[in-house]
Amino acid sequence: MIAGAGLAGLRTAEELRSAGFAGSITMIGAEPRPPYDRPPLTKKFMVGELDDTTLAADPAALGLDLRLAEAATGLGEAVLRTGRGEYPFDALVVATGASPIGLPGNGRQRFLRTLDDALELRSALHQGTRLTVVGAGWIGAELATAAARRGCRVTVVEAASTPVAAALGTAVGAWMVPWYAEAGVELLLRQPVESVEPGGLALPGGGWLAADQIVTAVGVRPQTGWLAGSGVALANGVAVDERLRASVPGVFAVGDCAAFVSRRYGARLRVEHWDCALHAPEVVAANILGGDEIYDPVPYFWSEQFGRMVQYAGHHTGADRLIWRGDPAGREWTACWLSGTGPGDGAGPGDGAGTGDAERLVALLAVGRPRDLLQGRRLIAAGLPVDPARLADPAIAVRDTAGGGGLCRWPRIRATPVPAQCGGMCSAAIRRSPERPGCPVSPAPAAPGVSR
Repeated sequence: MIAGAGLAGLRTAEELRSAGFAGSITMIGAEPRPPYDRPPLTKKFMVGELDDTTLAADPAALGLDLRLAEAATGLGEAVLRTGRGEYPFDALVVATGASPIGLPGNGRQRFLRTLDDALELRSALHQGTRLTVVGAGWIGAELATAAARRGCRVTVVEAASTPVAAALGTAVGAWMVPWYAEAGVELLLRQPVESVEPGGLALPGGGWLAADQIVTAVGVRPQTGWLAGSGVALANGVAVDERLRASVPGVFAVGDCAAFVSRRYGARLRVEHWDCALHAPEVVAANILGGDEIYDPVPYFWSEQFGRMVQYAGHHTGADRLIWRGDPAGREWTACWLSGTGPGDGAGPGDGAGTGDAERLVALLAVGRPRDLLQGRRLIAAGLPVDPARLADPAIAVRDTAGGGGLCRWPRIRATPVPAQCGGMCSAAIRRSPERPGCPVSPAPAAPGVSR
């Protein structure tokens, strides 16, 4: 049984079939639509460049019993309950996603979570429409971008002091403030909202902000209320281990509703992004079929806003050190977060004191620098220490900032350190080294201790 008919649910069914599972698969979904892609809803779909985001999948070819407009309502012992009946199962995958958080008040507030939400909102946005978006996060910024392109008069209201403060921190968010004015969008910071009322927003102290349309984009909550009393442990979502197993045997979770244990970051993470829904089902399917796979990704997402491609990889906290590649006042720059021993930490000689040579890259945000993002994500996966001074130099490739000479440039093993037999050098050394296993220029048997 798969509860949830979004990308994560569909990918779970696909992975099970691709692994050879021949048993029955039933997937229920609360929405009346077959699985579709959500990221375009705030982008190409909202500006009218796309009208359908349905995923290219054939339920019949998958042998999938797809039951739409049927929401999960409860979980008993090896049985899933819905408003239409009960479904016994040997394994259950919870992929019910998340639902938007609303604001108090009697006025109409729209959300942008489903395809139907997007269709209704798009039809309401016309030249001159006064649109107010509450929340300057990723969804709010993307919607403001699209609405401005449609000729709307857009105001974004944000309680924090900068955009995306919760996700990135104010030091980075401050550099995104000018983007709004450049696009003709009014940004009101440090502005809480008291309630949504007919015709506008009631602000603290008697203030009023008139609006024709109001969209609330202040975040989401995992859709797990139906699991109350089931014995499934919840912790900001379904609490699963590194194998995506819930506390009840035979129950797994993926996607926006899954809070998984990350060995890489030593924390429980819940990642509300497309990449997680795409790849986590590979682990779930393998483990349902008796495997022992670990899910420990370098999280990734992207956002297209105000004419910029913004990409983030990794996970950081307020304790991590921020350094910059390039000028954040420009159109292309990268913010990097480092964890570990850094300058002034009091470490002894050779431990990184004054040089930061024990610091590791744990996250980066790339604005208009996709190569930084690609190489940085591989560097995070490799877990190598970096040279902060070299990392701060945008003229030096991110892959060349790792201790020992950087990441191997041979495509099949880019996420591995450069091996000792290459002398800590790069592709030129690979070409010269007959010991390099599978060297594209001088193939040779694998060296002892080196895996292909």
